[in-house]
Amino acid sequence: MQKKLKITALLAAALILNSAYAVAEQSFGGWLINFNRQKGVKPVTDKAYLEECGGCHFAYQPGLLPARSWEALLNKDALRKHFGANAELDDDTLKEIHDYAVDNAADKSWYKRSRKIAVATETGPAPLRITGLLYISRKHEEIPEKMIKGNKGVKSLSFCDKCHTQAAMGVYDADTVNIPNYPNWDGWFAK
Repeated sequence: MQKKLKITALLAAALILNSAYAVAEQSFGGWLINFNRQKGVKPVTDKAYLEECGGCHFAYQPGLLPARSWEALLNKDALRKHFGANAELDDDTLKEIHDYAVDNAADKSWYKRSRKIAVATETGPAPLRITGLLYISRKHEEIPEKMIKGNKGVKSLSFCDKCHTQAAMGVYDADTVNIPNYPNWDGWFAK
């Protein structure tokens, strides 16, 4: 009798966890029971975010910065002087983009790379540049400057999609890197 009770309890727990996962795919429980866990960051899915942000630069996934960073970056005052450009938006579009970025920020995600960024940015001031994150700079420290800033095909670490061939899908793994004008460089795999 006790064995049947244990089996029933295990089945009930599995059903509850699976139903919770179906309802909240970004929850910790869902992440925990999903054996196909996502390694990178959640791809951008919001149309307004893609159109407005992606119209000027690579549409960085919100999971690359914590929510407090998006709060600081996505307000009327900040957008008037957005890294030297005026990127003002109407109120409704700003609210949609702001809410999307904050809701999908690194500290609210269970994607592996986002979690690492969230942990690395828990203390200190809100980072405003993804390229300024210690986590990101450490990942790129072995790449010679001439291959980034001196490379007409790249110019800056802020152009993620120039080297990370699957960046738009949230994949930043070393085996998806192809540095323009340096196709055979294998320094990524030296670590």
